[in-house]
Amino acid sequence: MPAETLSPASTTSFHVQRSLRHCLSSVAELMYESGHVLETLTLAQRGLSRQELASLSHQHSRWSLCQRVLEESDAATFNEYGRFVLTPLGRELMFDMFGQGAADCA
Repeated sequence: MPAETLSPASTTSFHVQRSLRHCLSSVAELMYESGHVLETLTLAQRGLSRQELASLSHQHSRWSLCQRVLEESDAATFNEYGRFVLTPLGRELMFDMFGQGAADCA
């Protein structure tokens, strides 16, 4: 269904999901370029340290914006170890986009 025929609430949801998917795709690309694997984000017990986040942000101008979008949409958060990981929502979208190998859904 085209965005212009959706209700205002559906249109907002459509744009949020599109933005999330775009950011997840960008994050996957930027992590790969920096030598990281997707499982670093998709496994709740792993994650990126604040130092690694700062490095990614310094290396890639898009990183900070995508990180903020993921956090504000509850697709990513900091785990109990203070490391940046995807939430169940983020993992579900990542799995949807890249397949089971990209996200720990077991």
